[in-house]
Amino acid sequence: MKRTQLPFLAMLLAVAITTYMDFNGYFDFSALPLFALTIVFWLIGRQTRSELGLKWGSLKHYGEALLHPLLALTACAVFACFQPGFLEGSVDWPKMSRNIVIYIAAGWLMTLITEEGFFRGWLWAAVDGGKGNQKTTLITTSIFFVIWHISAVTSGTDYGLPFWQIPIYLVNVMLLGLIWGLMRWRSGSILVPTLAHAVWNPLAYELFGTGTQPGALGAENTWIYGPEVGWLGILFNGLFCWWLWRRQRRSENQA
Repeated sequence: MKRTQLPFLAMLLAVAITTYMDFNGYFDFSALPLFALTIVFWLIGRQTRSELGLKWGSLKHYGEALLHPLLALTACAVFACFQPGFLEGSVDWPKMSRNIVIYIAAGWLMTLITEEGFFRGWLWAAVDGGKGNQKTTLITTSIFFVIWHISAVTSGTDYGLPFWQIPIYLVNVMLLGLIWGLMRWRSGSILVPTLAHAVWNPLAYELFGTGTQPGALGAENTWIYGPEVGWLGILFNGLFCWWLWRRQRRSENQA
């Protein structure tokens, strides 16, 4: 098999395995096979540690990684506060805050060895193939990232969405894939997007809920206010993606 075909084979296996697990009651564990696939295909492809992004980025890139979830989620919350039911639920905020910190710490490692390690790590290196075509790699890995997420919202789990809301979700996933991919590109490290991803997940799900179920903020119209499943998510994720892209272009011009 040609080396250029490996990313498509790996992606086919990733989608097939995850879809099977999502539709058969193993949703909570369906990201774990990505770790095994990363190891297997790395042994085949033999990418270097640098190509996989296993190195430290600069401090400013970690700042960008934290800036995205904080800005996008805060902006969605500001708009959601005008909705009836906002903060009317009974929530143990100290306990939830402690849980979020724990989820971020544990999620950093789990995200590193699963989604980020696969999509922005091995797959990024395999698609690029040492050619340095970062734009093509960014778009390709982001599209694969979207395809892999389809079963999460169509398999009847808590993350499930009505059919008409699924396109909104997939656009947001594409934007998130582009944002985290740009962080990978700019920093050369998968540790940077892993931080952004690990902070995003618990904050977004705890505060805004999963699927159509509202979170701690009580924002019920998730198709509007959801940072991952709503129109406001498309707006603010899109703005941040555009800003990050402009910064990358500026860096290239200066170089």
